[in-house]
Amino acid sequence: MSRSKKFREEIDLLEILEENKERDLRNKKKEIKEILKHDIKVIAKNESQKKLISSIKNNQITICAGPAGTGKTFVSVAYALSLLRKLENSFKKIYLVKSVTTLKGEEIGFLRGDINDKFTPFLWSYLINMEKIIQQGVINSLFTQEHIKAYPLAYMRGASLDDCIILVDEAQNISLDNSRTLLTRIGSNSKIIMLGDTNQIDLKNKKDSSLKILMEILNDVNDIGIIDMSDEDTENVRNPIIKTIENKFKDYLKNKNEKK
Repeated sequence: MSRSKKFREEIDLLEILEENKERDLRNKKKEIKEILKHDIKVIAKNESQKKLISSIKNNQITICAGPAGTGKTFVSVAYALSLLRKLENSFKKIYLVKSVTTLKGEEIGFLRGDINDKFTPFLWSYLINMEKIIQQGVINSLFTQEHIKAYPLAYMRGASLDDCIILVDEAQNISLDNSRTLLTRIGSNSKIIMLGDTNQIDLKNKKDSSLKILMEILNDVNDIGIIDMSDEDTENVRNPIIKTIENKFKDYLKNKNEKK
């Protein structure tokens, strides 16, 4: 076979692969739109949420830290769903990633069932927010047809995740090594949204938490957005009493540390 003929065949094969990829994307988007029948509008309630939405829109990776009640998970879930439905992008799937670290003293021991049964309780922060946006039947269909898929952090190594949005909640409970593994799984045409609260670290050794470190070392990297919603002026959009509770805990812990 001549070199020119072999070259033409290689070009033909690449064109076929590209056509198949485009056809698969059209079919996936059609399936998604049949499930998500209506547009999902994401309206920011404060400046911090505007910054979060802007970062997700304009960056490949967004890392956001903020206390409970700032709406970071709700906004991120809603925006991810809105991107999944849009035809003008290549997102075919949302992956839900979360550490399986439990609250101190609240371990529930061995769980029966397959990996989905074991991992489902850790997805409740996502599911509760999804229920505020879309109906339960729609959520079930998105999971059944694997347009949304849970992805345990323990199985991330070796994966390359393309054409997807990767949502990571409770990032304060992920070690630096595991965060490195997670962030380097991003494939082509993908986004990662990492969310966490540095006030609620459940790791046995709180110094193992990677969230603050990631915000420091990746702060000046192009295509990575760092959003800090922990400012005292950040509005609590869930219930105003949450901010009062958080401030009381901060004062208590500060006084406790000063007495040591």
